[in-house]
Amino acid sequence: LPAATAAVYKQWIPNTNFETASNWDKGRVPCPNDVVHFEKDKVVSVFVRSPHVLTDMYLPLNGELVLAAGAGFTAFDGSWDPGCDSGGTVRFAEAEHRSWFDPTLWQDVLPSGELKPSGPIFSVDEERVPCRYDDVIFQPETSFRVNIDSSQPVIHLRSVSVMGQELNTPASWAGYLQGPSAPLQFHGNGTLQVTGTGCPDKSGCACGNALDGPRICAALLRASGRQCPEPACQSPLQPLGHCCGVCGATINLDFTPDFDLQKYQDRLVQELLSQPKYAGVRMAISKVHKAQTFLGIMSRSATPLIQIVLIDDRAGVQTGTAAEQLAADIMENVAQHGEALGISSGKMEVATGSSTSRQVGSHPVSRITAGTVMGLLFSLLFLGGIFFLYRKGKLRLPALRLPQPWDRLEDPAPPAPASDKGFDNPMFNVKPPGADFGEETSKDLQVFYLNPLYDASETET
Repeated sequence: LPAATAAVYKQWIPNTNFETASNWDKGRVPCPNDVVHFEKDKVVSVFVRSPHVLTDMYLPLNGELVLAAGAGFTAFDGSWDPGCDSGGTVRFAEAEHRSWFDPTLWQDVLPSGELKPSGPIFSVDEERVPCRYDDVIFQPETSFRVNIDSSQPVIHLRSVSVMGQELNTPASWAGYLQGPSAPLQFHGNGTLQVTGTGCPDKSGCACGNALDGPRICAALLRASGRQCPEPACQSPLQPLGHCCGVCGATINLDFTPDFDLQKYQDRLVQELLSQPKYAGVRMAISKVHKAQTFLGIMSRSATPLIQIVLIDDRAGVQTGTAAEQLAADIMENVAQHGEALGISSGKMEVATGSSTSRQVGSHPVSRITAGTVMGLLFSLLFLGGIFFLYRKGKLRLPALRLPQPWDRLEDPAPPAPASDKGFDNPMFNVKPPGADFGEETSKDLQVFYLNPLYDASETET
């Protein structure tokens, strides 16, 4: 399985070597007239490649100088040195801020350590940092110090190479961590774990850096001025694992167990990306996990899919148009050969300099997904029918009947109790006769009222 065995090598760029000019506050390597000063409370590991003559040197309380063959330090005898006219204090620069999750501090290399040639394939930001099945290389004959603060419980790696020695088993890595150099090279709350195993799935493996995505983006934006560049298109696309919006196209593919990521990538490069009209188009392709939503509610589960991101080097209103055309060709290829390639469906979105973000193509979803949706709709209709019959009184469930708020609203109000006291007339302050009768009350009592507009004698018969 080529995709399952293919390894990705990422090399750490900065170092803490004595001979690296950028490691000193004056931007040059100390010369004989200089006084070298290491901060006493700063932990540091420094590799020294060659011999040096110095006037004086202050060392840290906790650190190490790793000397190559023939390297060392000699006290300056005061003789004139044409390359060091004016002496002074030269301080070793701060190295604590260099973060493992800074994409700008890593580069893709070949297994030999040589820089990987640039091509049409690039990585989204989360995948520019070592992923769980990648091989990490720290250059031979270099010292370093890296902050491994992480939101992950453990940072898994396939292997780590330090000082030219590859550590590719859990036992060998555990032995290195117990040595004197590891605490000086790695600091922070993270834990590095070497597994020695590559991606076991031919459809690819997710990078595993999603939890540290905010940390990656913060480091990337800090290096670029704390904000994403202004896109040349309206409503730019936001690929999973990428910090800033892009103009161009994205394709999400649903796949079957027959899908082979490496073979499919090679197919796209050879048959489409190699065409002259797509010379300025770059592609990122990898497996990602997309969170699912139902009725606007985010689900804890995530669905694996193959994400393809396409960008181009065109400007103005033409931005993203070449990427859009390539995406259309990929979707056409999926429609014709998707089943043979292990692709069950695909969805494409584009955003160019002349249009806003929009979905422009979609293949039918798989039978499993369609069956699930139809099952949910049928269940809702069935339950709705039962409820309708129950409310109409055509279906009775006495054992399950519970008092409901609407039942109380529909009950008629109880009749007011009968009274033998007549009624009060607010127009007159006159009590009806018999209002204060005792227990013995005649059943033949006739209630009458006095009308003050007439004489009392007129009421007698």
